[in-house]
Amino acid sequence: MIWLVATDAPSIRFIVRLYRDKHFLKHTVAAWGWAAPVVFIAIQALQVIISPIPGEITGPVGGALFGTLWGVIYSTIGLTVGTLFCFWVGRKWGEPLVRPWLSDHNWNRLNFILEAEGAILCFILYLIPGFPKDIISYLFGISPMPFWLFAVVSTLGRVPGTWISSYFGANVGDQQYIYAIAFFALICAFCLPVYYYRDRLIKRFHRKSGRAKSLDGRDRAPVE
Repeated sequence: MIWLVATDAPSIRFIVRLYRDKHFLKHTVAAWGWAAPVVFIAIQALQVIISPIPGEITGPVGGALFGTLWGVIYSTIGLTVGTLFCFWVGRKWGEPLVRPWLSDHNWNRLNFILEAEGAILCFILYLIPGFPKDIISYLFGISPMPFWLFAVVSTLGRVPGTWISSYFGANVGDQQYIYAIAFFALICAFCLPVYYYRDRLIKRFHRKSGRAKSLDGRDRAPVE
């Protein structure tokens, strides 16, 4: 997969177009007929695994294609599969594989996750908008957090955002534009302040991580 991205293979260009062109994405998934849910789940998983690919439009497209309920279900399955794969990669190969894919800024900004083992921190990072959830999925794999705990907490943390995007897409798909715009405005009013202060939250986690590490006096090995 890394080789395909580095060489800009045609298959990668096709996948990138899926995420950049919402109409192309919608028609491509719908053309699969009965297999459309499986294709959509695979697309959702890939947008987590291939970090440079943006995933903002896939959730609403799922809602438009399948409705709110099934959009949430299919999106959750795909996002969970992709997230757990990233965790597995981080756990198996560790920092030597993950570090080169992050800029110095993102590494210094998010490396507090390497000492994370609490469910509350994991839940907050996946719940709050503005955190690069694809990147932190790899980083949690290097952390001491047990796999089963990460699987449960990261999935629960994603559900509210998944429901929001699916509900918005379902209203657009039903041409309920007034409801969609009103809902979008309400969500923005709530999320924008949280997004604005996301860096302060990260700095707070950094300070807590630094204090915990200094008190411990040693690096902890990942929990298998």
